[in-house]
Amino acid sequence: MHQHSGVCTMNEVLKQAIAYFILLPRFFVTALMLWLLDFLCVRRRILLHMNRSQEASQLPEEPAVCVSDSNRMFTLESLRAVWYGQRLDFFKAAHTGLEAPNTEVIKLEGQRKAKILEFGGGQRPLILNFGSCT
Repeated sequence: MHQHSGVCTMNEVLKQAIAYFILLPRFFVTALMLWLLDFLCVRRRILLHMNRSQEASQLPEEPAVCVSDSNRMFTLESLRAVWYGQRLDFFKAAHTGLEAPNTEVIKLEGQRKAKILEFGGGQRPLILNFGSCT
């Protein structure tokens, strides 16, 4: 039994490693786009400052698409958020065009576990509402 759980763990590690190699190109493209956005904004700001020193006319402070010096897009925190989001998207159970997962829920009466599809029956459709009532 112990050896079997080790094999399952090794299979899981291998699946995770393969998934990360699939995710890396997407992550690097996103990181490059964030860096380019910062680079273009900084370049534009430098050119605006050079023009201001040469001209006396007032130019706009900063284009609306650019971020400020204190709010860069290419930061460690933003890269972590991108990686986390892409990982969540890749490992989610439900995917567009595929059959929905029959996940486990807890019934209010009796607090027992049940599968979602147990609530549908016969010709009656099962409708799930994930909204909130306020």
